[in-house]
Amino acid sequence: MIVPSIDIQGGRTVQLVGGERLAVDAGAPEPLAERFGVVGPIAVIDLDAARGEGDNAEVLRSVVARHRCRVGGGIRTVEAARDWLDAGAEQVILGTAARPGLLRQLPPSRVIAAVDARDGEVVVDGWRSRTGRDLADTMRDLAPYVGGFLVTFVEAEGRMGGLPTERLTELLQAAGDATLTVAGGVRDAEEIARLDALGIDAQVGMALYTGLMGLGDAFAACGRSDRADGRIPTVVVDPHQRALGLVYSSRDTLAELVDRRVGVYDSRRRGRWEKGLTSGATQQVRSVAWDCDRDAVRVTVEQAGAGFCHRATPTCFDGPDDQGLVGLARRLQQRVEDAPAGSYTRRLLDDPGLLRAKLLEEAAELAEADTAPDITHETADLLFFALTAMVRGGVSLASVEDLLDRRALRLTRRPGDAKETP
Repeated sequence: MIVPSIDIQGGRTVQLVGGERLAVDAGAPEPLAERFGVVGPIAVIDLDAARGEGDNAEVLRSVVARHRCRVGGGIRTVEAARDWLDAGAEQVILGTAARPGLLRQLPPSRVIAAVDARDGEVVVDGWRSRTGRDLADTMRDLAPYVGGFLVTFVEAEGRMGGLPTERLTELLQAAGDATLTVAGGVRDAEEIARLDALGIDAQVGMALYTGLMGLGDAFAACGRSDRADGRIPTVVVDPHQRALGLVYSSRDTLAELVDRRVGVYDSRRRGRWEKGLTSGATQQVRSVAWDCDRDAVRVTVEQAGAGFCHRATPTCFDGPDDQGLVGLARRLQQRVEDAPAGSYTRRLLDDPGLLRAKLLEEAAELAEADTAPDITHETADLLFFALTAMVRGGVSLASVEDLLDRRALRLTRRPGDAKETP
């Protein structure tokens, strides 16, 4: 798959040729992260920190707080690595600091070792110093301690002349069980697809920024279809990963969906169609993901209007579709607008003192519950009032879930001691 790269220097997104000459100034990182993040993790690299010439930590943190990121550049200590993982980075990219003594102190699955090479020889100090070490040998030494490798072919970086493919099989073997991402010279979507078929990801910068490669084309190129018409089954889900319906995509519509971030599909009867153009039930695409065989794709959307189905229902599937916490949150949100005066929900929404009292009351009752039926009952009561507080404050359940997911990435855990009561 493609891993878009955002290299930051002086607070701005840049692309350098050979790690030295400025070729592209793409502006502020956040809009790019918003656009690139639809296809999965993005690589965010602090070039200034990597060279010991200051840092862009504040800018990086704003991106990491909102997007799935691999963070690299100037991470040279266990403390710095843990700090970025605690901040929400899915993985950290370590360069010269990636040595067994340090790596043993970090979870391997959260670490990518960046090994930069010029003509097969490892280089350091921002690609300026040769080491005499062989690239594949270095990878074999580090493989037991990391979850992935990022190999940059310095001689090709920023020049879009293609990868030195003759070494890829050797590098895959050297990586062992770790994933392999390559950078430097990737020039078109078909090359992304060839690498993906080998099980290799491609970190891409210059080709995206110069328009030589479209993000949507790069993502779509990795798919395949076993259907006679070439269409790809596409499962559309909401932000809670609940299935809304099954549609089909072509390579062209999938590329457009990624680039425009709207629901564009390929109907078996109508050809290309854009969801909501006539009904108003539009979709904002949050993310896309291939399945393991690359013959089906999942599209996560924010669905507007009555719902996904042409019957004006949230989903195309029969049966209840407003269940669980998601359904309760949706009903409570509706009641913010239409709960009648005098109803209990309206009282809770209009009286913060009453809502606070009920939260404290139900929390205390749950704390005292000691049988499965009582715990179930009291948990349900507390969740009702907690969700009421949530929608009253204009907060979505999806944002709460996102925060919980981000907290799960932390390595450093708070003691969790109870606060003293006044």
